Parts: sequence; structure tokens; C-alpha cells
Amino acid sequence: MFVHHVYFWLKNPNSKEDLAALKAGLETLKQGIEPKILAHIGVPAPTNRDVIERSYAVSWLMLFSTAEDQEVYQVDPVHKMFIEDCSHLWEKVIVYDSI
Repeated sequence: MFVHHVYFWLKNPNSKEDLAALKAGLETLKQGIEPKILAHIGVPAPTNRDVIERSYAVSWLMLFSTAEDQEVYQVDPVHKMFIEDCSHLWEKVIVYDSI
């Protein structure tokens, strides 16, 4: 399994419109990218412990069967369009890939 987890920090963290636009953009990936095992759009949970990072606005989690499937995702036109359409919304992105 290949786990691809992305965290986004918005340029305008208090903008509900920007948050909605980023989530809508991620929905295009959720619906338009294959093959995948799972795709999940998340926001920080209300948990509060010293080890929890909650400063991000949105998380994007995708599970793939193989690293090769994830590589196909990276060059998929739907993924490239998401970056083109939504990159103006975020200030910072961190990606955690694991196998």
C-alpha cells in the first residue's frame, strides 16, 4: 500500500469561501482519479493534545495499492488541473508519503 497524505494551509485562513473552493477542488480529485483505494478530505479534529498539529486548514488522504499507482496520479490531467485551479488558495503544503 502507498499512503499519500497532504496538508494545506490557506493564504486566507479565515476565508470560508477559500476553504470551500479548496474542498471543491479536492472533490474533483476524489471523483476523477483512478486507481485508488480511498480518498478522504478532512479538517482538523477537535482533539487537543500536545502532540497534535491542528494549524492546517484541510488534509487530503489517498491510499493506493502501489507506488506506481501514486505516480500515475501525480501526472493525471485531473491532478494537474487541481493544482492549476487551486494553488492560489494555499500558502503552504506539506506532503507525507509512506509505504
